[in-house]
Amino acid sequence: GDHRDLHLSIRRQRQMCIRDSNNMVRKQNTSNKLLKKIISNAPYMPGVYMMLDKKQRILYIGKAKSLKKRLKSYLNNKDQVNRIKQMIYYTNNIDLITTSTEEEALLLEANLIKKHKPHFNVQLKDDKSFPYILIKRNGKWPELTKHRGKQIHNGNYFGPFASAGAVNKTLKILQKVFLLRSCSDSYLISRTRPCLLYHIKRCSAPCVDYITEQIIKTILKQLLIKYFFSYISPIVI
Repeated sequence: GDHRDLHLSIRRQRQMCIRDSNNMVRKQNTSNKLLKKIISNAPYMPGVYMMLDKKQRILYIGKAKSLKKRLKSYLNNKDQVNRIKQMIYYTNNIDLITTSTEEEALLLEANLIKKHKPHFNVQLKDDKSFPYILIKRNGKWPELTKHRGKQIHNGNYFGPFASAGAVNKTLKILQKVFLLRSCSDSYLISRTRPCLLYHIKRCSAPCVDYITEQIIKTILKQLLIKYFFSYISPIVI
């Protein structure tokens, strides 16, 4: 009797495993169909994508140089780690937001992750340990720099970023476009001629008055509006 009960129990467990496996396969196929539909409408533009569950909760936020190419990579189930497979399994919809550049996508991703704290993102739990972009505004010449630690400086903080590399890449682009100084106050005061950054077109040389305070104020306003405050309408799928 005990052996028979044991065999029945094993058989039931096996049937449950098969049923669960079949359900998972069906759900995976449904998720892949959803992905393919969204991919067919996704642009080859940079931007941010947000994976949502059936209750419209954000599961994951990612950035992409090309939204279509990035989403296509999720269809390759064989090479995915379990965390990604699980994320796709629970995904019921994907919201897309296009940006003008990859750098804007990177900044938007960092701010959205901080705001929503999605379950499948690497959590930025301790903001002190992650780098920020800081626009210091202590004097008449704003300083564009990288910052870690307590936010004690007068200025604008943007982030956190997941890595120093991401911050450095964004800083380099912002320096080229807006030409704000990145040197310290003491270095600025000590200069009698422009430094190397001016010659490689990554600074406007305020140290030797090659630019006026009024123009710097206009540049700073453009930077804040273009890169940090105005984000682009979502694509409706």
